[in-house]
Amino acid sequence: MSISINSPADFHVHLRQGAISELIVPHVSKGGFDVAYVMPNLKPPVTSTEQALRYKADLERIDPNVTYLMTLYLCPELTADEIRKANKAGVYGVKSYPRGVTTNSDGGIESYEAYYPIFEAMQEVDMVLNLHGEVPSDANTNIHVLNAEPSFLPHLFKIHEAFPALRIVLEHATTRAAVEAVKKCGPTVACSITAHHLALIVDDWAGQSWNFCKPVAKYPDDRRALQDIVREGHPRFFLGSDSAPHPPHAKSTSSPTHACAAGVYTSPILLPLVAHLLESFGALDKLEGFTSVNGRSFYKYPVEGQRYSRTVFLRKTKPGTLVDAKYALGAESLVPFWAGKEIGWEIFDGTAD
Repeated sequence: MSISINSPADFHVHLRQGAISELIVPHVSKGGFDVAYVMPNLKPPVTSTEQALRYKADLERIDPNVTYLMTLYLCPELTADEIRKANKAGVYGVKSYPRGVTTNSDGGIESYEAYYPIFEAMQEVDMVLNLHGEVPSDANTNIHVLNAEPSFLPHLFKIHEAFPALRIVLEHATTRAAVEAVKKCGPTVACSITAHHLALIVDDWAGQSWNFCKPVAKYPDDRRALQDIVREGHPRFFLGSDSAPHPPHAKSTSSPTHACAAGVYTSPILLPLVAHLLESFGALDKLEGFTSVNGRSFYKYPVEGQRYSRTVFLRKTKPGTLVDAKYALGAESLVPFWAGKEIGWEIFDGTAD
C-alpha cells in the first residue's frame, strides 16, 4: 500500500543554531517536509528583521531545498515600525512566549496589553501571531503544568476580541479546552497540533524523560479531543511538530540545578510518524489536509499563483521496521521520539511499491 502527499509543511519547528543545526536542518527534508515555520527562541532570540534574515540565510546554506518561514520573538524592544519592516522582508509571524514556560523563554512576556500596539500593526499588515498557550506555574494560584494551558485561554479570547482580524495560531494544543476555544473563536484563529501530543498522555512522560515536553501531554480525554479534531478534518487545525532537539545528556538526566530539558525530536521521522498515528485512530484519509492543505491555507502560503513544490510518497513498512535509536553528526547526537519502536510507514521515491 502506498500514498502520496503534496508538499507537507511543518508549521512549528526548532532548528537551533551553531553546530547542532548542521545535524538538525537536513532532517526537515528527511522527514518529508519542504516548508519549515521556524521558531525564534535562540540565544539571543530573533527580535529584528536583520537577525531573521541572517538566520534564514544560514539555514538555507545548510539545506537550500527547504523553504524557511521566519518569525520574530515578541519582546519589549519590538516596535510597530519593525513589524512593518519585517512584513516587507517576508517574515511571516511573531511568536509569544510567556516568561519561563519553555526552552529559552526567560525573556518572555508577562502582560499582553503592553503589546497591543504591536498587535495592531500585525493586524494592519496581516502578520500571524503565534501564541505559546500556557501561563507560568504559580503555587499561590494553583497553576501548574497540567492546567497551565486552560488557564491561558482567557488571554486568547481577550486578544482575539481586541483584534478580530488578527490571524492567531494557538500553538501545540494539548487539551479539549484548547480545541473548543479555537473552534469558538472563528476563522482568524487556528491551532497547531504536534505528532507527539497525538500519541502521549500524562503516564507516558511521568517518569519517562524522553517524552517530556512543554506543554506536557495531558489526559486520555484531551488526547481524544486532538485525535477527534484531526479525524474531523477541521480546516483550522494542522500540523506544527514543535520538534525540539536536545542532546541526550540534557534529556536523560536531571539534578537540583539542571532539570530535564523540555522537548521531543520528531523531524527526521515526522511524516511517517504522523501517518502511523493517524492510521491508528482512523484518520489516515485526513493526512494531506492535516500536514499540507490546512496550514498552508491559514498561513496563505504559497501565495496565489504558486504551486506545490514536492510530492512525497509513503508506503507501508515491513513488519518489525523500527525507528533509528540515534542520529549523529560529528560530536553532535540526538535521540528521536519513537526511538526503537515499530513504525508502519516510510518515505520512498515513488518508483516502486
